[in-house]
Parts: sequence; structure tokens; C-alpha cells
Amino acid sequence: MSAHRPQLFYTTQPSPCPYLPGRIERKVMTELTGIDADLLHDRLSRAGFRRSHGIVYAPVCHNCQSCIPIRLPVFEFEPDRTMRRIRRGLADLTVVERPIVATIEQYDLFRAYQEQRHIDGDMALMGLDDYQAMIETSPIETSIFEFRTREGRLVCVSLVDMLSDGLSAVYTFYCVDDPQRSYGTASILWLIEETARRGKSYLYLGYWVPGSAKMGYKSRFRPAEILKSGQWQRLAIQED
Repeated sequence: MSAHRPQLFYTTQPSPCPYLPGRIERKVMTELTGIDADLLHDRLSRAGFRRSHGIVYAPVCHNCQSCIPIRLPVFEFEPDRTMRRIRRGLADLTVVERPIVATIEQYDLFRAYQEQRHIDGDMALMGLDDYQAMIETSPIETSIFEFRTREGRLVCVSLVDMLSDGLSAVYTFYCVDDPQRSYGTASILWLIEETARRGKSYLYLGYWVPGSAKMGYKSRFRPAEILKSGQWQRLAIQED
């Protein structure tokens, strides 16, 4: 019987932080390969890792712990008044789960979102082939959720990984032409409900970065849990 191959982890070279100006980021990462890829992804997700393509990563930045893993216990979730208004608007949307196959329609929405919200980011440079790789390269169980209006217009797309204890929102992009609809928040509210419908406990939202305009919003969803010192603990209101 052959010996079990140890999991290899790598550290990236320092690069500018995409969330906080003047900071430098480094990541530790490993490949998701083999028949146990789902089990490895499960274990590392609970340890604060995130998936991109066929790898998982976590920040290991020198003298900075601003990227904090955050998840929502969906059966305890309590929307605020604004979220309740946005959630009522979900009645006008149809959400369909699809296999991870990239489409031109999705890419057009992705490009418009990048140009309006993240024109200075690396993803704004992604061509159709890059987008296809982001969507379709997954060694684990992953789905695309498409949000459409009653007229059939695609307004939001969420790429979501399936975990044994919940769902993990990998990436979401949406139409920003109608800010009153708040499609980004609406997608999270819908995923909270979908996680509960599947009998799973948590919706993993990636990293909460206090002080970041891009990543600070996640603490608005209550209650939330954050990973600190290797333990998931309730996010206190004064920590916002």
C-alpha cells in the first residue's frame, strides 16, 4: 500500500494589497486535487481558506491581520429594515441554479460590473477565456445561480461552492444601473435562504476587511461569526 502524499502548501511573493492602500499582501495556497478534494476544501474552508480556480488560499501578510474570515449562521440571521425591503424585491426575480458553464450573456454582465465598480482591479482585464476559466475550473461541487427579472433580463450571477456545513459565495457580480434594487445585497439574502432550505448551517462570505470600501459591508449581516485565533466566534457589534 502506497503512503499518503502530504499536502503541499506554497507562499506567494509580496504584492500590493487590493483592499487597503499602502499594504502588501502574501498568500499561502495549495492545490485541490485528487478524490478527496471536497473533503480538503471543507476542512480548509472552516480554517479560513478561499477557493479560486483549482487552488485554495489564505492571507499570511506581515504585521497585518485585516482580512478576517466571516460566515453567517443562517438559521439565526436577522435582517434589518433595509434588508427586509430588499428581500421583498426578490419576489420580482427568478433564480435558477445552473452547472458551471460560462456564457456570453454572463460575461457581458461581468464586464459591465468590472468597468463600473472595479475598473482599477485585476479582474477588469479579464477576457472571455479568463472568465471561462474562473467559472468552469473547479475540482469540487460548484454551481452558478442566475438572477433574472420577470422580463428575463440577467441582473446578477453568483458562483457558489457546496460545503458539508453550508454554501460558500465565491464571487458575485450584478447590474449596477439600478442601485435602488441592491442586487448584491439581494443575492446574499437569497443565498442565506437557500442555505437554510438545504438544511446547511452557514453561508461563508470570504473575508471581512474593516476599513475597506469593497469588503467592509459584510459585517452588516447579523449575527455573523468571524475566525480569530483559530476559533469561530460571534462578531461583536463594537468590532464593526
